[in-house]
Amino acid sequence: MARSSNGFTLIEVMIVVAILGILAAISIPLYQGYVAKSQLSRAVGELGQYRTGIEDAMGKNQPVTNDAIGYVPSNITTGDPATDIATFNADGSGQLQVTLGGNAHPIVSGVQVTFQRSADGQWECVIDNSANLSGWQDLYLPQGCRL
Repeated sequence: MARSSNGFTLIEVMIVVAILGILAAISIPLYQGYVAKSQLSRAVGELGQYRTGIEDAMGKNQPVTNDAIGYVPSNITTGDPATDIATFNADGSGQLQVTLGGNAHPIVSGVQVTFQRSADGQWECVIDNSANLSGWQDLYLPQGCRL
């Protein structure tokens, strides 16, 4: 009598589970890194859009407030409409600043994103990760920004 095989052996199932475990061990940290980088880049992009409102308010000699620049807090920052994100001096130098928090990934939570403006109108993106160094990697740094 011939014996027929109708399924997988225990060894075959264990090999498949081991392969899935290895793939998960590699892919989950990579995915978390991509999420952290994209959220930081998103915060830089959202903050950068307010530079136009600042230039407009400064050109009209108006105070630079959240209302004047049209600030709407993001769900990945700790900002609120009552606290101005911009501080500027009489010579035109100053900064825009938000801190990541809220729904941000823990790797970037606490990181400050700042756009500094010089008196001659030049903007520079600066990332301060000193408040949270848990898992920070330099590859999270958005293009055009410095630490």
